[in-house]
Amino acid sequence: MEEAKTMKTPMSSSIKFDMDENDKPVNSTMYRGMIGSLLYLIASRPDIMYSVCLCARFQSCPKESHLSAVKRILRYLKGTMDIGLWYPKGDNFELIGYSDADFAGCKVERKNTSDTCHFLGHSLVSWHSKKQNSVALSTAEAECIAAGYVVQKSFG
Repeated sequence: MEEAKTMKTPMSSSIKFDMDENDKPVNSTMYRGMIGSLLYLIASRPDIMYSVCLCARFQSCPKESHLSAVKRILRYLKGTMDIGLWYPKGDNFELIGYSDADFAGCKVERKNTSDTCHFLGHSLVSWHSKKQNSVALSTAEAECIAAGYVVQKSFG
């Protein structure tokens, strides 16, 4: 991994994981160890939380595609070791929240994922993604769930 090319994002936005029955299995002990280390790192690097938790869902039977995603997270971390927040003096500190929902985005359980982010002025201060407990029956319902979630995160 020392010679590996760095990445600008922890995960591709177009990736859709599934159990991938046809892919080659990998060493589950090594995979769990990598996921465990990344879960520990989430405390200081919340930008990788969604990607790590998505990969953690497949610890029971990891495949090559799942391991490739974990390695991409490691390559992202390698390229972003000096990342931080910058709050210039006199900047606008208006709190703005955004939400989005991925209707039935989880191929395994057909549940939607609600995503929220909050900006304080021009700086991203909070980013959250959660697989919902219930299955939405429409995209409108999924968006309503996501909108309620951003309000809860903003004021709750």
